[in-house]
Amino acid sequence: MTASLSRLQAYYQEATPEKLLRAMIHTEFKGKIAALTSFGADSAILLSLIAEIDPDTPVFFLDTQKHFPETLSYACKLKKFLGLRNVVWLQPNEEMLNRIDTDGNLWKHQPNRCCWLRKVEPLDRAIAEKGIEALITGRKRFQTVQRAAMEPIELDEKGIFRINPLAAWTRAQMDFYSIARQLPTHPLVEHGYKSIGCAPCTHPVRDGQDERAGRWAHTFDGDDKKTECGIHVPTEAMSWSV
Repeated sequence: MTASLSRLQAYYQEATPEKLLRAMIHTEFKGKIAALTSFGADSAILLSLIAEIDPDTPVFFLDTQKHFPETLSYACKLKKFLGLRNVVWLQPNEEMLNRIDTDGNLWKHQPNRCCWLRKVEPLDRAIAEKGIEALITGRKRFQTVQRAAMEPIELDEKGIFRINPLAAWTRAQMDFYSIARQLPTHPLVEHGYKSIGCAPCTHPVRDGQDERAGRWAHTFDGDDKKTECGIHVPTEAMSWSV
């Protein structure tokens, strides 16, 4: 059966995260689906759900080579704790990295291009090489204004389905699930990091701010600030000459 956005939404729009994931992994996109994780503050919840359904599901981790050491340690710890058997570390193309980001400081003056080089391009490459048709993400509506209208099932402009099983979950639901399953927490959470990306571009968050307010804080310019790395935005917003 060929996947179509209208059919999938009609069948699964009201499905629980568990039911949605089970259908996407075992039926709709069997062998052609992967999860996308940052091994960040809330990553354990989505990965726990996936591990219970099928621990062999490919899990893509974008190893930007700019992560906090705590994130890399947490990735190994969580993989072992959940029994994930197919975590794939995606890294930037070495030739492009040496040519485009010669001093490693591209994030300071061209953050969008840095994200493209270290995240978007490696992900696009893996999707093509592995024949992936759907990506599971851990995005939630409550995280930012830009994500408030997100649907559980979406289709991006590249023709890849985005499965967002936690889209409608609240912070209270997230916390309840994490505590009930005794999931390990990212060590930086207790230091005020509510959303965790690359070390140079991630700051602690103050009370009352959006959970992702600490991401790319150095890009703030008046009322405008970078809010996404590029893997969840249209291609034209993150296109670069190689």
